[in-house]
Amino acid sequence: MKTISVNVPITFVKGLEDLVDKGMYANRSEAIRVAIRDLLKRELYDDEEQLVQTKELRKIRLKGNQQHL
Repeated sequence: MKTISVNVPITFVKGLEDLVDKGMYANRSEAIRVAIRDLLKRELYDDEEQLVQTKELRKIRLKGNQQHL
């Protein structure tokens, strides 16, 4: 995993701490990872077909980049 720094309002931090205190997540990092995963899933992969198309597009791009080497 890669570590990143993010500036967020204190109310977000308090909300994350509340989720951890309630036992919903092991720590703030886990809660943030879940939130990011859900955002990406919703915004980028709204259905399984789009996910498959994205994977296929990546394969095509990789092949194209390898041809230029």
